[in-house]
Amino acid sequence: MLARVKSGALRGVDAYLVEVEVDLSPGESKIFYVGLPEIAVRESKDRVRAALRNSGYRFPRGRITINLAPADVRKEGTGFDLPVAMGLLAAQGVVPPESLGNYLVFGELSLDGRLRPTRGVLSMALATREAKLALILPRENAREAGVVQGIDIYPAATLAEVVEFLAGRQVIAPAPPPEPEALAWDPAEDLDFKEVKGQEPVKRALLIAAAGAHNVLMVGPPGAGKTMLARRLPSILPPLGFEEALETSKVYSIMGLLPREKALVTTRPFRSPHHTISDAGLIGGGTTPRPGEVSLAHYGVLFLDELPEFKRSTLEVLRQPLEEGRVTISRAATSLTYPARFMLVAAMNPCPCGYYGDPRRPCACTPKQINQYRSRISGPLLDRIDLQIQVPAVRFQELAAAAGGSGSPELRQRVERAKEVQARRFIKSRIFANAHMTSRLVKQYCPLNPEAQRLLEAAMERLALSARAYHRILKIARTIADLEGETHPAAAHVAEAIQYRTLDRQFSSEKGAVFVKEAKGRYLV
Repeated sequence: MLARVKSGALRGVDAYLVEVEVDLSPGESKIFYVGLPEIAVRESKDRVRAALRNSGYRFPRGRITINLAPADVRKEGTGFDLPVAMGLLAAQGVVPPESLGNYLVFGELSLDGRLRPTRGVLSMALATREAKLALILPRENAREAGVVQGIDIYPAATLAEVVEFLAGRQVIAPAPPPEPEALAWDPAEDLDFKEVKGQEPVKRALLIAAAGAHNVLMVGPPGAGKTMLARRLPSILPPLGFEEALETSKVYSIMGLLPREKALVTTRPFRSPHHTISDAGLIGGGTTPRPGEVSLAHYGVLFLDELPEFKRSTLEVLRQPLEEGRVTISRAATSLTYPARFMLVAAMNPCPCGYYGDPRRPCACTPKQINQYRSRISGPLLDRIDLQIQVPAVRFQELAAAAGGSGSPELRQRVERAKEVQARRFIKSRIFANAHMTSRLVKQYCPLNPEAQRLLEAAMERLALSARAYHRILKIARTIADLEGETHPAAAHVAEAIQYRTLDRQFSSEKGAVFVKEAKGRYLV
């Protein structure tokens, strides 16, 4: 006898429908899985056998063929346990086959018949809604799936509950929408910029970075506060919008990292991998490709401390996600694309000993050592970092001062106002921040007056800036203008944006200085 059950599988961060076909025929008692199942799927036969017997149902004898269609796409995960069990019971007549037509069934079975939570349920719920079906899943996953509106979700605790529900002998109430607490934003109130003494210019640069989602590189001696500043950056970022939260939560769902008490990831992620991380750990990969740190930092912050200590090959793979906001992992059998729209925040010392340029401590490094140290970061990667800022050592007077400048709540309000301006500006686009503007959008939204144009032209000539650096200066100037409530970037905004190309200025110092005009005279860039 043949039975069909609708289920789903993951491909990247999205789910697609899989039809589980179960055929019972006479012959030697064997189970055959077809349809490119990986090892966790093939092992389900033992879990299903034990779960059926321990739940009081008979495991069929004879030749059992289980096909997972479409058969040309590899299937992975433990979510096929429950649909396979339902197919076996439907093929025996225990479950009415016609009752399965309106449901997508997904869940892992324990040996005693209990349903265990599975990964990727959020993506599965979205695929269920697109297919206009209802969803049967483990009870522990109901809150996560409940975020998706427009579908009926039936959570169950055991295999027997699902059987009785499909047979019409038991009622399972549809899961209610998640409670407001599960969707509420939980800001990192334990970290506040007010705790950082001094470093007001650096705070200003991070404010601009947060307002426009710009990448940042901080260069300074040990103990200057680079890590402390980076860890407080999420405290001034606004909460994720619903679409942003949904995209981020899908990544965390398929990795099994979505908090049980939360239906969505509502706080922007902060990921800080160690410098010994591999290429696959940072970008994603493996035999069966999985998301890496860049995808876990989607719409959040990826902090790379001691940037030159990372392997150069590992840093170079950042170039695609920094430019495109996604990462593509290709294997012989498949090619998967994961989202990776993150803010890169990096920190490094100016030299191996850390004290090059420090007025109080002499540098012990030779020019050759300094050049070798800095050359670990390629020019193309530096080009993709919008703000390159110096973080000097903090003086005693600043450390001993009672006040620490503006706090995170105040800075967050300024960031949110700038974000509102950008939301209105990009309402017809699939972008959310100035840093993500294409060349066409830069031309449209960053017009310069003649004074600002002459200033930028002088900087391009004297500092030998690339075309990419040119566009990034315009994006930063646009963000500064948004923070100031200005309609168009002015010369002062462009001048400040040029100052944030610290390494460009250092490496081009022999070409001369660029002077920019300000309201009260001029200052050196």
